Amino acid sequence: MIYYKTDEEIELMRESNLLVSKTLAHVAGLLKVGVSSKTVDKEAEDFIRSHGGVPGFKGYRGFPASLCMSVNDAVVHGIPNSTVYTDGDVVSIDCGVILNGFYGDAAFTFAFKNAGEKVEKLLRVTRESLERGVSMAVVGNRIGDISHAIQHFCERVNGYGIVRELVGHGVGRNLHEDPEVPNFGLKGKGPMLKDGMVIAIEPMVNMGNRGVKQKNDGWTIVTRDGKPSAHFEHSVAIRKSGPDILSNHSIIDVAVKNNSEIIDISIKS
Repeated sequence: MIYYKTDEEIELMRESNLLVSKTLAHVAGLLKVGVSSKTVDKEAEDFIRSHGGVPGFKGYRGFPASLCMSVNDAVVHGIPNSTVYTDGDVVSIDCGVILNGFYGDAAFTFAFKNAGEKVEKLLRVTRESLERGVSMAVVGNRIGDISHAIQHFCERVNGYGIVRELVGHGVGRNLHEDPEVPNFGLKGKGPMLKDGMVIAIEPMVNMGNRGVKQKNDGWTIVTRDGKPSAHFEHSVAIRKSGPDILSNHSIIDVAVKNNSEIIDISIKS
């Protein structure tokens, strides 16, 4: 069942997503060589709670942390640990919060300066694929229009692998709602997009092939070929006036620009 949101509920969701974005911006300033993901996760939880929110992931189906922090060949659902970051690491961070009774959900991938040009291109392509998917989130289109835009740009144009086992989703009072939003599919297929729908669009893109597997921790998804992966996510309200992006990556970009250890992949105007 798809839950359609009122104007008032969408504004509440904008607040929850803004807190997610502010948390990711705060985290961007903490990413340093020699710092552990466990330390960053604790700082993020404190930040969320100090701003009146509750970490949306912690305890969700037993997940033990506030952030999903996935390094290098980890695609998503990485568990923060005591391993420290090294120069050249790729770090995908997914954050969720509960505020005003609604979930906010967004993700961003960071790379340290020595990750190299191939990694930088992967991040830029993945981020642009998200923007292309969002541009299809228009009343009267179908989910498949979003899916096809992402898949075509990543696979056909750039030769990367789109993960099939994990997809975007509706979001609202629950973290995962209908409809599913795959990053692969056919134009004109799937549920029709209607005013009041709120969906999380989240391309998960592998530098190599699309194959993934789950680690023994029961959570972390990694690439089968060991190559890096990237993940960007927006929560988007479908409105008659066009897609309304509730999360905000631009404030994360500002934090990245102020961290000399991280590659700046802000969208060029």
